[in-house]
Amino acid sequence: SSSSAESLDRLYPTVGSTKPPRKRTTSQCKSEPPLLRTSKRTIYTAGRPPWYNEHGTQSKEAFVIGLGGGSASGKTTVATMIIEALDVPWVVLLSMDSFYKVLTKQQQEQAASNDFNFDHPDAFDFDLIIATLKKLKQGKSVKIPIYDFTTHSRKKEWKTLYGANVIIFEGIMAFADKELLKLLDLKIFVDTDSDIRLVRRLRRDISERGRDIEGVIKQYNKFVKPAFDQYIQPTMRLADIVVPRGSGNMVAIDLIVQHVHSQLEEVRSAWSSGAALASAHQCHPLPQTLSVLKSTPQVRGMHTIIRNKETSRDEFIFYSKRLMRLLIEHALSLLPFQSCTVQTPQGQDYEGRTYSGKQITGVSILRAGETMEPALRAVCKDVRIGTILIQTNCNTGEPELHYLRLPKDISEDHVILMDCTVSTGAAAMMAVRVLLDHDVPEDKIFLLSLLMAEMGVHSVAYAFPRVKIITTAVDKKVNDLFRIIPGIGNFGDRYFGTDAPPDWSDDEDALST
Repeated sequence: SSSSAESLDRLYPTVGSTKPPRKRTTSQCKSEPPLLRTSKRTIYTAGRPPWYNEHGTQSKEAFVIGLGGGSASGKTTVATMIIEALDVPWVVLLSMDSFYKVLTKQQQEQAASNDFNFDHPDAFDFDLIIATLKKLKQGKSVKIPIYDFTTHSRKKEWKTLYGANVIIFEGIMAFADKELLKLLDLKIFVDTDSDIRLVRRLRRDISERGRDIEGVIKQYNKFVKPAFDQYIQPTMRLADIVVPRGSGNMVAIDLIVQHVHSQLEEVRSAWSSGAALASAHQCHPLPQTLSVLKSTPQVRGMHTIIRNKETSRDEFIFYSKRLMRLLIEHALSLLPFQSCTVQTPQGQDYEGRTYSGKQITGVSILRAGETMEPALRAVCKDVRIGTILIQTNCNTGEPELHYLRLPKDISEDHVILMDCTVSTGAAAMMAVRVLLDHDVPEDKIFLLSLLMAEMGVHSVAYAFPRVKIITTAVDKKVNDLFRIIPGIGNFGDRYFGTDAPPDWSDDEDALST
């Protein structure tokens, strides 16, 4: 195999040989936002701005670019160049190669002897492709199969993709299904000379997939070339743009990038009306989905202590923790329970109650929300915890998603979403939207906060009317700097002993340290 690869290098010299060979064993997000990695966390330093409107629904679907063309025509290279030229975060590259069907034992034997046709439409799981692309286009989280070309099988693990503003879907059969075509906003066909494609395929399959030159040529003549003539080349007429010479055609790539930028520009102001709408609901009664902890003398006394600016940090932490414990206990009492009968040590039946859900998961909005995690762990044995980091962009005033870690299979759980203060509700709305995108039912989300402003209550309840909102107190006003009045100060800074910036707002307690 190595000697065959060397002979190919002599036949077709590598252009830009400093670049490593591409690997195509799974879909990849080639242009992830800039990352800041720590020992335990990965933080996106270019956050994702709101992708929904004041109603909590997606403001506009992700823009999908379909890239078709023959095998080894340079589709992935063109896609990578488009992504680099776009220079925007949250771009996802989805490869059709991840969606080959699971082979039977007989088909596995045929594949091992290069007698299985991987270049026929029937080799791809179009139902899964369409379902996955629909969800990703709608802004939801998706699971992508990982295909192993060495064993011709899917691996047990799946890859999760989430948060696409732009999706680039590439594959030889990208335009071969009518339902799939409907999902593509821009269709590009990469047209490369057949001799160049053959040499590229030989080099790739020999060096990356462990094939021998005879087997590759056999497969090319028997399946690849006939499939291109019958199924792939005819789809060129469906393309909006044909890119001759592939990655060497910078004029075409520049035109594509300009068009995508113009499409993205249309949705950048979608969030601007959110705060104004929340203000419009100020005179309305508080929503029925709001549950406020009963203001007993004890609760009122703890609020007096933590609201007092003269309270020491130790006392602030101690009484905040006490309130958090009461808040968590109150929230758990609102979960669904069902009757059950147990037998006491005295041999008598006791008619009791038991939680009727699958399990409870806590999700904290960093950084202040994580201070509520110990209270949740203290009363929920083996509770799973996820985290979301949301920051406010100081230039646009928009919340931005910077980091996300959620437990697996969260969609069937009751989720306790925790943040210590909520003023406008911007961070809380983004966190709820993230949970919905991961298929958590709206009525299974409980938003918990020590203190909320009426504006935040109204904005969350208007956008997500089935989310349960639970707090220990609701203050009426938010000032021009979005600080709750009379308020509690910057909870995160008072709790962690850090200094608040002069322009902080209560929704910015989610800022990272």
